[in-house]
Amino acid sequence: MGKRLSTDKTLFLAIVAMVTFGLVMVYSASSIIAVQGKYNVPPHHFFGHQLLWAGASFLVMMGMKRLDYRRFNTPSWAFGGVGVVLMLLIAAFVMDGAKHRWLNLGVGRLQPSELAKPALVVFVAFFLTRRIRAVNNMRFTLGGCGLVLGTLALAVSVADLGTAVVLVAATAVTFFVAGLDLKYLVKVAPVAALLLLAGIAAKPYRVGRMIAMLDPEHRVLKQVDPNDWILTYVRSSGAPPDAAWQGQQAKIALGSGGWFGLGLMDGKQKLFYLPEPHTDFIYAVIGEELGLLGTAAVLVGFFVVLWRGYRTFLVAPDDFGRYLALGVTTMIVWQALFNLTVVTGLGPTKGIPLPMISYGGSSLLATLFLVGLLLSVSERSN
Repeated sequence: MGKRLSTDKTLFLAIVAMVTFGLVMVYSASSIIAVQGKYNVPPHHFFGHQLLWAGASFLVMMGMKRLDYRRFNTPSWAFGGVGVVLMLLIAAFVMDGAKHRWLNLGVGRLQPSELAKPALVVFVAFFLTRRIRAVNNMRFTLGGCGLVLGTLALAVSVADLGTAVVLVAATAVTFFVAGLDLKYLVKVAPVAALLLLAGIAAKPYRVGRMIAMLDPEHRVLKQVDPNDWILTYVRSSGAPPDAAWQGQQAKIALGSGGWFGLGLMDGKQKLFYLPEPHTDFIYAVIGEELGLLGTAAVLVGFFVVLWRGYRTFLVAPDDFGRYLALGVTTMIVWQALFNLTVVTGLGPTKGIPLPMISYGGSSLLATLFLVGLLLSVSERSN
């Protein structure tokens, strides 16, 4: 008889609790704007969509959990997954002429950039497993992985720069923990910074968000650009003129919640002050309605993911399992960290959902796919 597998109940229950909590908060944040806002749909519209995605994503998680993760340790999965995502990104670019983000599936929309996360995690684990003893080899290890990562990140950044940053940052952390010499990260940092600046400059609304964070009153901008060429470029995007508005309203929401919040469903900022409160800025709604205790509970949830994920990294039975657990954990936690920096005003506004909490079916599907892989490694570890 085969060895009986034991589920990491702490991690599993934490994930179920976070997804359930996210459904509750999506309903609270979206019910009013669904009825009275631009959408003109029933109050349960967004909650219903998220519930359907949650059900499908949970089935995917359980399927990945039952599947032996070692089946993914093949070139066909490692390179094939990245290839499929690249084709989907190209299809989204062509078919979504406005934002280049979505594929309309009839029953819903799929965001291919979210699928880049599990595809990259599997590729990096596969790659490190074969090159771990030569992880600091510039030509064959760093160059090879850098080519794949750069291609994928560039394709994602066309429409979703925030996700591209998450992909690069999570991969860099994974390589560093795996033994990459810090000097290589120091060398590549200027190049990454220049590429990031180029990505920001490519879209006028991104430039506007950076200005809103760094120079909201345009004092420095007036000195370096007296002819207002930069502001003219920013206004050409058609985005709202006050790019700092969403961040300001988020901080008001967080500050007004106090210790215990105003009460579930009783938040004020979601009443057309905080744009799209059920998506990337849902953490602000949590802070206003459930207070510091509610926001702290979310942080505890991600700490549990960090703890159990890195524990699995330490006890996994093989290299592929170790780097799969490391990549999954880093990807989820880093995305959460980036989202929280935006909501708390520590970073510019970026389109990055809070994993398992924010509204967004593609994000939930990709996250629970990753969690399923992590549970698969955990169950097959000593």
